[in-house]
Amino acid sequence: MSNSSHSLCDNSRDTLHADCENCFGLCCVALPFAASADFAVNKDGGTPCSNLQADFRCHIHQNLREKGFRGCAVYECFGAGQKVSQVTFHGEDWREKPETARNMFEVFPIVQQLHEMLWYLSEALSSDITKSIHHDLHQALEKTEGLTLLEPAALMELDIPEHRAEVNTLLLRTSELVRAEALQKHKHTKKRRNTYGRGADLIGANLKNADLKGANLRGALLIAADLREADLRYSDLIGADFRDANLSGADLTDSIFLTQDQLNSAKGNSRTKLPPKLKHPTHWPR
Repeated sequence: MSNSSHSLCDNSRDTLHADCENCFGLCCVALPFAASADFAVNKDGGTPCSNLQADFRCHIHQNLREKGFRGCAVYECFGAGQKVSQVTFHGEDWREKPETARNMFEVFPIVQQLHEMLWYLSEALSSDITKSIHHDLHQALEKTEGLTLLEPAALMELDIPEHRAEVNTLLLRTSELVRAEALQKHKHTKKRRNTYGRGADLIGANLKNADLKGANLRGALLIAADLREADLRYSDLIGADFRDANLSGADLTDSIFLTQDQLNSAKGNSRTKLPPKLKHPTHWPR
């Protein structure tokens, strides 16, 4: 994927990360979780986590994994927390205005989904390969951004699955263009490539050194898969489950639709190559 990008999508992606300083701890309150390998206890949606402090900071933030809250360490809201806190509800928090709490908690996951779509659309726009559909991508991005700015009542009435289906049509087209480019560039390679379909069950698979350039790994189950030194350039990774997958030394540069939360759930090291907008998780060895 080209390093050149449109200024709008650059600015959009730079803001599509959690800014906890400007959020009222929404992910710690609005979302439910169940006791499991990812969470130490049960918690109902709309109930503050016992680790949430008065200043909306997490009491065990530096030790989430050790304390059994790996799910919190993995989670990424794509900037929805600060959007809902500072824009939708104008900086008025749910503790000071408890009458807004229910609506704020209901709106948060809706905006999170819209912001995730903005991340994917902005990424699609950052590629020269997708120039033929840039106009449609821009329109979809602007429409999605507009939806995030709606009042709470209007947000709660949105048909998110319908809008996601519209966006997904363009994301599928993006995937086809990018992966076709990969096949064209590497058609003379002598190394036999592994090819898998959407939603492939690759739990625990041995994919060490695998050539997965241009692979369609949408929604693939890669839990605990061995992907050490694998070549994942130009592969479509939207929705792929990387929990405990070993990405040490893998090359994910030019992969598409990879998100920080996917990386946070995986294992890797300093030799793992990532797209420029993503970073090595702090729990990966240096």
